[in-house]
Amino acid sequence: MERLKIILDSKVAQYNCKEFVKDDPVQFAHAFSDRKDIEVAALLASVIAWGNRKMILRSGQKMLFGIMERRPYDFIMRGTWQQMEESLNIHRTFFVRDFIYLCKGLQHIYTRNSSLENLFTGKDVWTGIAALRSMLAEANGGASTRHISNPVSVAGKQASACKRLHMMLRWLCRRDGIVDLGIWQEIDPSQLMIPLDVHVARIGRTLGLIDSKQNNRRTVEALTARLREMCPDDPVKYDFALFGIGVEGEKIEI
Repeated sequence: MERLKIILDSKVAQYNCKEFVKDDPVQFAHAFSDRKDIEVAALLASVIAWGNRKMILRSGQKMLFGIMERRPYDFIMRGTWQQMEESLNIHRTFFVRDFIYLCKGLQHIYTRNSSLENLFTGKDVWTGIAALRSMLAEANGGASTRHISNPVSVAGKQASACKRLHMMLRWLCRRDGIVDLGIWQEIDPSQLMIPLDVHVARIGRTLGLIDSKQNNRRTVEALTARLREMCPDDPVKYDFALFGIGVEGEKIEI
């Protein structure tokens, strides 16, 4: 484990750099200075963060800089989304109707809270995700959306890894000031869970950190626990190492 920690720490230093931002959807959170704009941008950018990274960035620009005219919080609170054509596509299977669902939900949340952080304060991050999902559904007649994963097992279906929402939390809670913004102060980075995308999961298995073949909540918890052994205060910093190794196709010898 000590040898692995040395390797992964070096990879964190390599990939957790300002250069990382320009090719990653975290750039949309960096594009704003107002807290609420950052929160909205982080949530929306994370929701569409699947598939080809260049396509994700194009879709994020269309949504946040085009449709929302670089004023995401005002766009939501003014209700501008109510006049949009629901069948139009924004990103792959994310349509305007899905965008409207989130806008309506966020308007509901912000009329009752000064920050999205309130939904996560005083609870573990899984419960916070469930609270976010619940309030979005509450605003939409109780209906859930497939674009906000369920952290709880339901009717035999395993609890989701919630990769995209854990990535959003990493952006908003880690405070090293390099890639992640760290604007939330009530959630300690030690509480965060690893965003389990295909690269992170594959490298985690290759390095012997996890053995489960499924990418679900249980695997996230198992991998985060192993990473916490190496850095109790900031286990998800290793997201940069595992993701970077996976994307670049590096061969790591332990």
